[in-house]
Amino acid sequence: MIPQTSVQLGTALTTITSADDNMYVTLFVADQLFGIPVLEVRDILGPQRITHVPLAPPEVAGSLNLRGRIVTAIDVRTRLGVEQRPEGAKSMSVVVDHDGELYSLIVDKVGEVMTLASDSYERNPVTLDSRWLEVSSGIHRLTDRLLIVLDVSRLLRA
Repeated sequence: MIPQTSVQLGTALTTITSADDNMYVTLFVADQLFGIPVLEVRDILGPQRITHVPLAPPEVAGSLNLRGRIVTAIDVRTRLGVEQRPEGAKSMSVVVDHDGELYSLIVDKVGEVMTLASDSYERNPVTLDSRWLEVSSGIHRLTDRLLIVLDVSRLLRA
């Protein structure tokens, strides 16, 4: 039996099996295309009210209430070491489940779900910024750009 999960993407509830291991939810941070394996994504959210958490690390934007659960919000821009989001710019959140806890990854924009061929996958190039190397599990070469695959476990490590 193939394990499966249900993912709420927008208004459609989609059932995805683990056989779909080359499917990625795409997202943008500072105009760079990233992907998270679709089986790790639990929800996509628009702008949320985030409560500041005193003494939290810089990448922890705060926490939010998601259907009665407290969720830690991580600013992916800060985690990746890129410039802050312009004042008033909209953001979105990709909710992931890591070790039984929910995390909201704050990104600039969420794109589409892409199924990519295994032969487009490559190991991280040595020229990739060291901060990105530590959170990426590799890249996919697309026709007009690169998709950096985010490793959620490594992204959430402090």
